[in-house]
Amino acid sequence: MVQAMPQTYQAQIYVTLRPSVLDPAGVAVQSGLKHMGYDNVDSIRIGKYIELTVTAETEAAATEQLNVICDRLLANPIIENYRFDLKLNSQIV
Repeated sequence: MVQAMPQTYQAQIYVTLRPSVLDPAGVAVQSGLKHMGYDNVDSIRIGKYIELTVTAETEAAATEQLNVICDRLLANPIIENYRFDLKLNSQIV
């Protein structure tokens, strides 16, 4: 059996508070915007954006690894949701 050559993937990870969780940072930004005269901005939610590269045999293996990384370190699954976009890194070194 031929073993797959490891590939490098670029991940863009978005971590956000669950809709049921109060977002004090979002409330503070919305209040600041209202004081600046932007009364038309509502429902501000603050989150995290993370980029990383991962090397894996397959896209499925990379996805599985990223789910573990997000669940254990990058997001608090009790109060946060996450999603990520995963792309094969086509950059030739």
